[in-house]
Amino acid sequence: MSKYFAEFLGTFWLVFGGCGSAVLAAAYPELGIGFAGVSLAFGLTVLTMAYAVGGISGGHFNPAVSVGLLVGGRFDSKLLLPYIVSQVLGAIAAGGVLYLIASGKVGFDAAASGFASNGYGEHSPNGYNMLSALVIEIVLTAFFIIIILGATSKASQPHFAPIAIGLALTLIHLISIPVTNTSVNPARSTGVAIFQGGWALGQLWLFWVAPIVGAVLGAIIYKVVAADRED
Repeated sequence: MSKYFAEFLGTFWLVFGGCGSAVLAAAYPELGIGFAGVSLAFGLTVLTMAYAVGGISGGHFNPAVSVGLLVGGRFDSKLLLPYIVSQVLGAIAAGGVLYLIASGKVGFDAAASGFASNGYGEHSPNGYNMLSALVIEIVLTAFFIIIILGATSKASQPHFAPIAIGLALTLIHLISIPVTNTSVNPARSTGVAIFQGGWALGQLWLFWVAPIVGAVLGAIIYKVVAADRED
């Protein structure tokens, strides 16, 4: 149970810290942190919790990561479903706490603001269509898995892996916030879509399908490219 609780806590922190920075601080008058600040916040959540509880659960905090590690031969299939359930519950709990805080501001409207939800078409931050959203989420998740598998390999320096992984997630957000508001994590998307309560739920399917497809592709690519290194 400690593994599942660690995944719950890590995913809670990722959603609360990353989406919280977007909802509460991104556009704050004059002192807003903007896209760059939100990107850094997501990276920092993974970096800090990977060091905090990564030794307990492996520090996935993301159903796509769990799937990618399974395909990459680094994860027990018996743990996959409990990990995903723990991650989604952690994300929903974080979304609920964030909603409670954000709703304390006069005029707050989760449906109108989007509540840091992921979207495409008219709900993309810069109007990108569904195909663009699918492609960028698949590509970025694939590279995220490649980085995770490489950084945590015995042939690398795994003690520094959280730094590489956190910086990778920061870069991913810097690239794709304008396109989809950046998912690469189905739990993160679910945790806020539930409280947005409208279009975000209708588009949520893409932010489950694309990251998982990308995770599988990334794991396969890494196994092909790094076969000798892994041996």
